Amino acid sequence: MYKKPSPQLTIDDFILPFSGKLSAENRWVQLAKTIPWDEIEKEYAFMFPSDRGNVAKPVRMALGSLIIQARCGYTDRETVQQITENPYLQYFIGLKEYQLTKPFTPVAMVKFRKRFNAKRLAKINEMIIDAETVQTKIYKETENDQDEQHHEDHDPPQEPMHKQPDEESKALSEEETANKGTLILDATCAPADLRYPTDLGLLNEARENLDEIIDTIHKTTGNGKRRPRTYRQKARKDYLSVSKQRKPKKGTIRKAIKKQLQYVRRNLKVIDIMLQQKNVDIGMLSQRQQRHLETIRILEEQQTRMYKSKNHSVQDRIVSLHQPHVRPIVRGKAGAAVEFGAKVAISLENGYSRVEKLSWDAFNEATTLQESVERYKERNGCYPEVILADTIYRNRDNLKYCKKHKIRLSGPKLGRPQSNALMVKAEKIIAKQDARNRNAVEAKFGEGKRKYGLGRILAKLKETSETVIMLQFLVMNLEHKLRVLFAQFLFWLFGRDNRVILVR
Repeated sequence: MYKKPSPQLTIDDFILPFSGKLSAENRWVQLAKTIPWDEIEKEYAFMFPSDRGNVAKPVRMALGSLIIQARCGYTDRETVQQITENPYLQYFIGLKEYQLTKPFTPVAMVKFRKRFNAKRLAKINEMIIDAETVQTKIYKETENDQDEQHHEDHDPPQEPMHKQPDEESKALSEEETANKGTLILDATCAPADLRYPTDLGLLNEARENLDEIIDTIHKTTGNGKRRPRTYRQKARKDYLSVSKQRKPKKGTIRKAIKKQLQYVRRNLKVIDIMLQQKNVDIGMLSQRQQRHLETIRILEEQQTRMYKSKNHSVQDRIVSLHQPHVRPIVRGKAGAAVEFGAKVAISLENGYSRVEKLSWDAFNEATTLQESVERYKERNGCYPEVILADTIYRNRDNLKYCKKHKIRLSGPKLGRPQSNALMVKAEKIIAKQDARNRNAVEAKFGEGKRKYGLGRILAKLKETSETVIMLQFLVMNLEHKLRVLFAQFLFWLFGRDNRVILVR
């Protein structure tokens, strides 16, 4: 069940043990003001339709703790410890006064991540950006009012220009439907926290897990009988004889893979025979062992197929027993040609990033362009004027789509180069400027991978990993929002003639 907490606190309402007050300039106090907690709570309350059971933690505590973890890079235990020691963090998660006891256990962090899945975080991200859009409109209207006042004070009065009603309405409609704004598109990979997978290493790990499953079944229903023979010591010796070599030959690796495949098949047959006994049920295995057993059956089938066909590619290839949802993503980068994790396609608009597609399977990011543009139109009521994207987005379908809606897609034109030197020079100038502007999305990826946890996703489950990825972009949008608010504060402080714009 869920109970709505008391209205949002102010720093004056927060009680400290030794008197005093919280500083209004603290980063966590400023960040708490930028998040629309009340709107998020309405969506959060629908997750608990029943009025029975234990009362769930408030949305500000659940989401606030995840934001703290994503922003500071803490583990679950460290996040709880930091909240317990810091009054500003306790205010951020919605506590009324400073307390010495832990507000929740580290295990609750896993439940929080499961509650805020990728779809819910995308809605919350949109709420945060929409709240910023309203503030930006107010800022622009105030700026226009000051500009008009400035012209009225300095410019002589001019006679009003009269237009026909039809011409005026036509001009307004054309202005409303005209393309406006710039949309930047790109994709990256969010690598999972796993070691570099090899076929030999995966098969050895699968064999060891099968030996563990056989031991569990035998201890439960052995009745003093001898344990089935699995040759675990010999299999371990065969694996180490090849894995310890610095540069083993291809033939040596192939023979070692064949041996490990034979050991895995033998162990699977032993488990199937044991499970067919009357007093044996698969329920005696833990959930982890049951998941591993299902994954190993798929892994053995894939490895056998690749061994017979003598290639190293197969559809939905498993690269980790503990994270079977992770897939290899071929990136072609200089540092790592292949990365293992989720592929993320994002759009960047006015400094705010939105996840357009998140998938554990590799996909062509060019297929996301038209959907991203249509969502841009739903938000703004018009198509973008310019799309800044990599050359992979410039396929014929996308070029035809952009031409139809009068959108300029960055990059060279198709066909024979122009012979006019002036036109070629102008196109080069535009291309250089587009490349400079497109660097904003690369900077956004760099910010997420260097400062936050986008470069190494430590969550293990598929759902929680997607939550962590979405949280990284949500936190980056919050940081950008703080920078925009700071720029607006400087504008109000120094006035129109000494404005400072700090929008990336």
